[in-house]
Amino acid sequence: MSQAYSIKNCFTCFNIDISTIELPKRFTYPFYYEPHPLCIAAAEQLQQHLLSQTDWEHNFGIDEYVEGTNIGKMFGVLVVKNNNNELGYISAFSGKMAESNLLPGFVPPIYDLLNKDGFFKIEEDKISAINHQIETLSNAEDYLNCLSKNKEEVQNSETELKEFRQWMKKEKDARKIRRNSAQNKMNAQELEAFIEELKQESLKHQYDYKQLKKSWVDRLHNNKLELDIFTNKIERLKEERKTRSAALQQKLFDQYQFLNIHGESKGVSEIFANSPQGVPAGAGDCAAPKLFQFAFQQGMTPIAMAEFWWGQSPKSEIRKHKNFYPSCKGKCQPILGHMLKGIEMDENPIQSPSIQNELEVIFEDDYLVVINKPAEFLSVPGKETEDSVLYRLQQKYPEATGPILVHRLDMSTSGLLLAAKTKDVHKNLQQQFLERTVQKRYVAVLDGIIKENEGIIDLPLRVDLEDRPRQLVCYEYGKPAKTKYKVVEHKDGKTRIQFYPITGRTHQLRVHAAHPKGLNTAILGDDLYGVKANRLHLHAEFLEFTHPITDKRIKVKVEASF
Repeated sequence: MSQAYSIKNCFTCFNIDISTIELPKRFTYPFYYEPHPLCIAAAEQLQQHLLSQTDWEHNFGIDEYVEGTNIGKMFGVLVVKNNNNELGYISAFSGKMAESNLLPGFVPPIYDLLNKDGFFKIEEDKISAINHQIETLSNAEDYLNCLSKNKEEVQNSETELKEFRQWMKKEKDARKIRRNSAQNKMNAQELEAFIEELKQESLKHQYDYKQLKKSWVDRLHNNKLELDIFTNKIERLKEERKTRSAALQQKLFDQYQFLNIHGESKGVSEIFANSPQGVPAGAGDCAAPKLFQFAFQQGMTPIAMAEFWWGQSPKSEIRKHKNFYPSCKGKCQPILGHMLKGIEMDENPIQSPSIQNELEVIFEDDYLVVINKPAEFLSVPGKETEDSVLYRLQQKYPEATGPILVHRLDMSTSGLLLAAKTKDVHKNLQQQFLERTVQKRYVAVLDGIIKENEGIIDLPLRVDLEDRPRQLVCYEYGKPAKTKYKVVEHKDGKTRIQFYPITGRTHQLRVHAAHPKGLNTAILGDDLYGVKANRLHLHAEFLEFTHPITDKRIKVKVEASF
């Protein structure tokens, strides 16, 4: 590194004239926002720095694909006023970069895990030494021979005892035959003596079996004592490793103390005290907490914030080069809830989605109803709002029985939703969905041109536990997800496309469109997997199903408004 790290270099002045840019009235709501012009200017200036700097090297996979993890990075910029009332920005990256936590121009981490002289690396080296001892003992020839011998002897004992029991049974059956035969050939005195002889023979076999079993018990016990010499050493080391790891984790948690504008400090353990999963891995190492911590420590005033992705997308997540993204909810939301206390923020624009108009009914009879759900309206009540398609239907049809809604659409997706007025009708329709006899077609506009005219996307999905409701492509734990698609037209650099979902996973069409292994082109207006626009250009336009009562095929279509 040609330039030493210095906290003084973390504050960056704008290299363009920003005098005409009006300051925001309130601070950025970090989990859903439009980047402020000052943040865009700061991000562009930082991106130019990333392209031109020579102080460190990290291959972001921009020019060509790079195998491995932690290639692309999330960066954050926080526009601030310093103690001299100068307007500028500070920068941070999530995790580590170029095998370092401290790089020129970027704010420091909450705690530097890579500091060779710090307690974490020192204790980590000790734990690594214990791991090496465990591995060495576990692979020692004497231990492996003893383990193999013990396993073989256990098998031999089971085999020999089993064979002896089988022989005893044959002998018992043979004695029964001899006893029955003797009853017809011997007098009473001879028969009594013969039966006693058979009894003694049986007792001798039982005695021999007990002796054999005892000899094996003693033999296996001695083998185990020999094996315990090794296993006890390994178990003691494992217990020491467990104790040291727990103590190290707690000591590490104690270092992660987060400030807010009032100077109040709260530790990561306290912040996640009520979380069933405990403290998530990497909590506090994202860009946003680093930025606020530095700003509060240096007495800076936060003005606006934005985060952007730089480089190659991860294999499971969808991250596009240069796109802005909100802070993650799993790790950052609880921390920022404390750090932003007392700062007047923009309102959450999706906190209370609602509509003024009545729901548009496309088809209705005495048994079911099909409505056209507007975009940005919930299918079912959320945590913070009751208004939804289900709520409206419950108010409109108070006599309806059963769950009513047969399926759902994402809040941002518009289009056809099927609802039942009775429990039996609902059950029948839901079964049709399970058996995949319901025909569905969506229309979407992709934010780019795709080459293939049709095909099938097969990418398994699971929820991102650290950033709900985002979905991840996961071949290990994901549920099967398949989508058939057909291009309708290319126009103005966009692709109009029809989707035929074979499965119905959350965000399936959005992820299959945006993921590099899918169409690699996000749906226009996708604020989760692409770039926000006036709306998500995804619409459920066609639905075909069998009427549960009349047994006729019902076809319903409603054109998209885009």
